Amino acid sequence: MAPDRWDHLPGKKPGPLDALHAYRPGDFVFTTPGHTLLARDMSRTRVQRATGEHLGAAFDAARRSGLSRPVAVGALAFDPAAPAHIAVPHEVVMSGRSPRGGSGDEAPARPRIRAHHRVPDEHGYTRAVARAIDRVTRTELDKVVLARTLRLVLDHPVDPGQLLRRLASADPAAHVFAVDVPPEHGGARRTLLGASPELLVARRGPAVHSHPLAGSAARDPDPATDRRRARELVASAKDRHEHAFVVAALAESLSPFCAELHVPEAPSVTATSTMWHLGTRITGRLAEPLPSSLDLARAVHPTPAVCGTPTRLALEAIGELEPFDRGHYAGAVGWCDADGDGEWAVALRCAEVEGDEARLFAGAGIVADSDPVAELAETSAKFRTMLDAFEEASPHREPPVDPRSPTRQDDAP
Repeated sequence: MAPDRWDHLPGKKPGPLDALHAYRPGDFVFTTPGHTLLARDMSRTRVQRATGEHLGAAFDAARRSGLSRPVAVGALAFDPAAPAHIAVPHEVVMSGRSPRGGSGDEAPARPRIRAHHRVPDEHGYTRAVARAIDRVTRTELDKVVLARTLRLVLDHPVDPGQLLRRLASADPAAHVFAVDVPPEHGGARRTLLGASPELLVARRGPAVHSHPLAGSAARDPDPATDRRRARELVASAKDRHEHAFVVAALAESLSPFCAELHVPEAPSVTATSTMWHLGTRITGRLAEPLPSSLDLARAVHPTPAVCGTPTRLALEAIGELEPFDRGHYAGAVGWCDADGDGEWAVALRCAEVEGDEARLFAGAGIVADSDPVAELAETSAKFRTMLDAFEEASPHREPPVDPRSPTRQDDAP
């Protein structure tokens, strides 16, 4: 799929990164290192269900309204049984993106954090991890990912566009995204936004690509220490074992759709601005009839990187041990055009923003030899991507995350 394929926006077409500055509340944004997709006016054609039949009907309706090359955009919930939030926008543009991601905003001033609330709290999370470890030890469950949330109350309403530009500037390699999701209890506008390091699946013609991440280590400002952590990650038997869970599951899910599938024997190291990850670039050639990128995303989601394995047992454990609904966190965000091409990222390193509040998410993979305190610290470190886009905590207040920064993380959530 080439940049500038669509140009439904009136007036001047945005250039690299201009789409992030053109963003306004209610728009959909999805960026990669190579391009930025901006869409608006999502209310005209909603996709009732994320199936090929319903997607085709939505594309037909969009063509009747005057769109020659309709595109569906939106988000899949974490729970595969929950409704998807997909629409065919009336206005779409895709443009190139600066390789370095441009610069962040200096004005207006960042909002200040007035209060914060953790769900579950530290004790509740470590207790849930201990229960998960016991379940892994006693049952056929091999791994489960447990998440927690951090709710921030700010001194003025959140500016999603400003956060997007900061996220894109801080990590040009990330999939930076924003999508409005249904508000809670009929409230105000709610926007899911973030900077995901993980590509769930992409399709261009018959070519399919996935880049799962599992097994991570925090980066260090000292170059020698940073390189050592990357080497230790590659050599870690535990991290490679957990990574293998994810790769095997993705390969199994993609195989029925593929005439050819290439899965490297060993992972490589992928860097973000704050983390090292073990990643495997899975590529393949799809068999006829070609599934759409949305079909593929639904087939592989949720992976063991965000849920666990076996999937059914992991979903049951999450439902019992997490005291909140993940909603679209650890789901997928992306797009699919009428030809079936498209791209979907895992909804990680993200927050839901609504008025002057933001709810951040972070999770950790729990296995038999996990340590509850270490897993708690891991989730604290993973909040940093979004917290750095907000104001840093005042030295006169308790920091909004646990004052511990681990050197290792088990997986990407």
